[in-house]
Amino acid sequence: MMKLSVIIVSYNVEGFLNQCLVSVERAIAQVGTEQVEVFVVDNDSVDGTCEIVKNKFPGVTLIENKENTGFAVANNQAVALAKGEYILLLNPDTVVSENTFKACIDYSDSNAKLGGLGVPMYDGSGTYLPESKRGI
Repeated sequence: MMKLSVIIVSYNVEGFLNQCLVSVERAIAQVGTEQVEVFVVDNDSVDGTCEIVKNKFPGVTLIENKENTGFAVANNQAVALAKGEYILLLNPDTVVSENTFKACIDYSDSNAKLGGLGVPMYDGSGTYLPESKRGI
């Protein structure tokens, strides 16, 4: 069974998306490639974003919109195709730690009443970002 579907919406974020997908690949290695699928929904980028995904990340399912449909619509396009027990909406300017997916899946599996999960966020210098702790 597919455990996790990672969904990333992109719009002219070639450099950020490349770093994000490299970190996602490393995190997937801790879980197993057969348990994680990755979607990139591109909202009509003109900066080479789609070419990066096609050439460097062939295991990623790329959805190429011909117009900017917006964040919510783009996420829902991938959610409709997702097979994972859990869905992660990930911003393209994010770098995830190698153990993030495994830790989140393990925690979620052991807490049957869990409805949502967030992780602490840090900026590029390692400073904790308090906005990562919102209402859940």
